Amino acid sequence: MEKKVVITGMGIWSCLGKTLDEVRDSLYTGKSGIIFSQERKEAGFRSALCTRVERPDLKPFLARNLRQFLPEEAQYAYIATRSALENARLDQDYLDTHEVGILYGNDSTAESTMRALDKFREFKDTSACGSGAIFQSMNSTITMNLACLFKLRGINLTASGACASSSHAIGLAYLLIRDGLQDCVICGGAQEANMYSVASFDGLQAFSIREDEPEKACRPFDRDRDGLIPGGGGATVILESYESAIKRGAPILGEIVGWGFSGNGDHISTPNVAGPARSLESCLKNGGIDTHQIGYINAHATSTRAGDGREAQAIARIFGDYKVPVTSTKSQTGHEMWMAGASELIYSMLMMKNDFIAGNLNFENPDEETACLNIVPETREAHFEMFLSNSFGFGGTNSTLIVKNI
Repeated sequence: MEKKVVITGMGIWSCLGKTLDEVRDSLYTGKSGIIFSQERKEAGFRSALCTRVERPDLKPFLARNLRQFLPEEAQYAYIATRSALENARLDQDYLDTHEVGILYGNDSTAESTMRALDKFREFKDTSACGSGAIFQSMNSTITMNLACLFKLRGINLTASGACASSSHAIGLAYLLIRDGLQDCVICGGAQEANMYSVASFDGLQAFSIREDEPEKACRPFDRDRDGLIPGGGGATVILESYESAIKRGAPILGEIVGWGFSGNGDHISTPNVAGPARSLESCLKNGGIDTHQIGYINAHATSTRAGDGREAQAIARIFGDYKVPVTSTKSQTGHEMWMAGASELIYSMLMMKNDFIAGNLNFENPDEETACLNIVPETREAHFEMFLSNSFGFGGTNSTLIVKNI
């Protein structure tokens, strides 16, 4: 018998805030986290646009010998997870006596790897890399660190699927709990915000160069969009079986009711329409959900010409004449990459629980591909009981989640 999978905790560390309340208020007021970075411009970036993400101070929580194993993205993940566990009322005694797992999205650890190898090349001595280097440089750095720090004894696995990584992590956790293999899984995603992590991405000329107006640069679905803006941070959600949540008197925030996924089987960086459409279709089918039950779509839309247009066409293909409200919170946060699936689920949850839809900033005019959607340009008071969230990535990996209010 399939089990009901619920969300019992959320924690986030983003350019919109360090707490759920701060992030909710930023979403509602249309605050942008996007800035111009003089450091990046002087370093040779084509685009100096990024988001401001403050580094957390972990000294009150972790000794130095433990902090040395955590690269930037793992620091964000750790602080977000602490908040999510507190939000879910999960303490260390519970983690010590139950089989709690971790599934986290991460697809690179650039700066820590670069710095360790630079020391090796400078001193021609491998010991110069430092004793924490290997643990910082692996893609699984977040799950290995958090599993050890929180003494987790369940599933311990990293989902590495480009910008769909954390959405896939949540979907996999959903399946494990639904099928009775786990009762509780910590899941989410994190992205380092340093310039080294996206230098090669900037080299693809994929970033917006609207540097004179940083807050107006990210323009998902808008006719005049000219590229994405890189972001970062960490986002954690606690998934749990309904029975487990009820048994321990946990807060129940929402229910995961569907996960869909697909591969484009096409170009490595240019998306198509068919792949995303199949992800949407399979998510609705797997959850037994009719399109008219969806009250809001948090689109993947990153503010690129091809990506936004193909996603718009995919949504229109599946939803037909039903003009569901659509926005991309990336208009405020930039593209949080490996973190995006988890953070955008949290952003959508905050909207659903507080009866509003955050506006798609800088949407002024549609183009011939995006005109088919009901894009909400400014914050709107709205009640909805179910939302859908898309996450797509390089290589044509697609993931779609549907969450119901409880």
